[in-house]
Amino acid sequence: MPNIYEAIKADHDEHRTLLNTLAETSGDSEERQKAWDSFYHDVKSHAAAEEETFYSKLISETWGQDAARHSVHEHQQLDDLMEELNEMDMSSPGWLTKFKTLKHDYEHHMDEEEDEVFTRAREVIGAEKNNDFGAKFEARKKEERGLIEEKKEDSLED
Repeated sequence: MPNIYEAIKADHDEHRTLLNTLAETSGDSEERQKAWDSFYHDVKSHAAAEEETFYSKLISETWGQDAARHSVHEHQQLDDLMEELNEMDMSSPGWLTKFKTLKHDYEHHMDEEEDEVFTRAREVIGAEKNNDFGAKFEARKKEERGLIEEKKEDSLED
């Protein structure tokens, strides 16, 4: 079982690959649709699991609150962009323009997390709990994967 940092980094690496695939495809092709579907569902479950297992611990520590809140805020902004993209025609110029914004913002977010947030988190979580948090993250991500559509419906009712 990977520790929390390895688990998050592995997801980020997969997300970077999918972002590049999406950037290299065009129109409403099957390849782009598959890459988008994988990216959309994995990022949604990743972010929810990250907030519930990783960021909740950082928020519990006073000095970690700012970094955690900043990242959670970025998750919301990225989620909004993904929902907008999800509703757009992939072959439209507007889709590609919005996607480029998402790609830039998400790559920045991942880099910031891996460089700055991980450094702070290592002091809060402690090496002895890294594996526990990794297991919790993986389990929660799997659970969140099954809740994506249900949560989407709930948010539409709000």
